[in-house]
Amino acid sequence: MLEALQTYPCFLWTAVVLFTLMLGSFLNVVIVRLPKMLEQQFKEECQSFLETNAGVETSHTFNLAFPSSHCVYCRTPIRFYDNIPVFSYLFLRGKCRHCHKSISPRYLVVEGLTALMGIWCALHFGISTAALIAFSLAMILLVLTFIDFEHMLLPDNIVYLGLWGGLLGSALYPHLFIAPKAAITGAVIGYLALWSVFWVFKLLTGKEGLGQGDFKLLAFLGAWCGAAHLPAIIFIASTLGAIVGISLILMNRINREQPIPFGPYLAFAGWITYLYGSDIQQWYWQIVWM
Repeated sequence: MLEALQTYPCFLWTAVVLFTLMLGSFLNVVIVRLPKMLEQQFKEECQSFLETNAGVETSHTFNLAFPSSHCVYCRTPIRFYDNIPVFSYLFLRGKCRHCHKSISPRYLVVEGLTALMGIWCALHFGISTAALIAFSLAMILLVLTFIDFEHMLLPDNIVYLGLWGGLLGSALYPHLFIAPKAAITGAVIGYLALWSVFWVFKLLTGKEGLGQGDFKLLAFLGAWCGAAHLPAIIFIASTLGAIVGISLILMNRINREQPIPFGPYLAFAGWITYLYGSDIQQWYWQIVWM
């Protein structure tokens, strides 16, 4: 079937776009529901610890599959024809068909970015196993990016999925990943790098400048990219974060004391470094030693 699709590039790229759009729709489900699931789990653990049912709802099931997609305002179930990635959002002009309340543009952005990254991977690696691996990394980073933007949270289960994916991939398929030793070293150094920054900053200022999820995310990226690329990842992420943070302060969108998530900038830097690591590493050291 793949050979038939490659014979007709138009059908091949149409299949890539449709496949990635559907996955983008699923990523939206994860982004919306996983933080709520974690909150519910936390409440249930507190309830169990305190041996009380006060204020904790346990009468309904809530996970990635149930309940079915519905409007968050009027609770009306969303029909399949209103749940087509990108097209339904545009056709409905970003509003619920029933109550006409606005639908978050994040749905459109995530679906569009997922398709864009799928095409990017296919162009960079060709239609291959390497492209699927890169796209898997992209999806994990997209989920972490949007959850961190909205909740200042990097869920352990998603971060560990990426971390162990990199470590196990390097052990089982070193021809598609980096060498196992490089992956382990990258993960350890990645974690310790931001852990050290965290404690130095806290000792000097008495404040926490980073979240612990950022340590784990850089360990995850180190397992995929290797320790040699960590300086470039940190440099790119810090530069982007500083530019965005300063811009928001100048526009009076935030104040100097208000934290901003660092995970999205680490994710972007890690993704770019995974694809173009050698070129970025050469460029980075040229800047450092100018």
